[in-house]
Amino acid sequence: MVVFLSSSDTFDLRSAAERQRRVLFALMLRNVRTRFFGHGLGYLMYIAWPLSHILIIVAIFVVAGRSAPYGDSVALFIATGALPFMIFSYLSRFMMISVFTTRPLLAFPEVKILDILLASALLETLAACCVTVILIVVAWFSGIDVMPINIIQASYALGAALLLGFGFGFLNGVIALALPFWMTVYSLSIVAFWMSAGIFFVPDALPETFRSALAWHPVLQTVEWMRSAYYEGYGDSVLDRRYTISVGVGAVFLGLLLERAMRGHLLALK
Repeated sequence: MVVFLSSSDTFDLRSAAERQRRVLFALMLRNVRTRFFGHGLGYLMYIAWPLSHILIIVAIFVVAGRSAPYGDSVALFIATGALPFMIFSYLSRFMMISVFTTRPLLAFPEVKILDILLASALLETLAACCVTVILIVVAWFSGIDVMPINIIQASYALGAALLLGFGFGFLNGVIALALPFWMTVYSLSIVAFWMSAGIFFVPDALPETFRSALAWHPVLQTVEWMRSAYYEGYGDSVLDRRYTISVGVGAVFLGLLLERAMRGHLLALK
């Protein structure tokens, strides 16, 4: 069946798209201004915050003279683990925080829960891209070869980290609107994610029992995926790319389903 759109339908679609763009842009500006300094330049902190975390962790291991658990460069080993984790962590956490702090704007008919989540996700994604580029430049000036063996798989690993972060952020944002204490619970759980994500160790070197349990850790999977693009044969016994994507897509779907089922209740709380 072929559906023909009239000129009025096309105009309505364009008008709706333009309204959506303006809402998202306004929410993004508000997030930037309210999160840091009350000024647009506060967005630099979106970039500086995760970047400084990664650089400090790498510097600690380098200054301490620790040897790399895998490969020749300890800085590269730690960075390839910290980058995907930070992308996931900041995206999932600040999407949740943003939807809670921006809740009063739901009083406006044009602003929806999905708009707030998307605006926050766009800001964090842009920041993640900037952090990645800056890390590459810093590594290049430091004489570290950051070119992966398989640049396509490295890009996919970053995409998987973004997908997981978006999915968890969406799900957590909806839960936090209904149960505000969930923000504290999830923020504390990030520590457990951090310690078990394989940033400082090689999962393949662990006993089978621990290795099998950690294989269910979706964030660890993004770390393994990234390092497999740098080290030949890395993560062969743990890495499951299909599982990682499935968890990310499943989290997005569950978040959408939960938002739709609880929309009336969530709006009543505003």
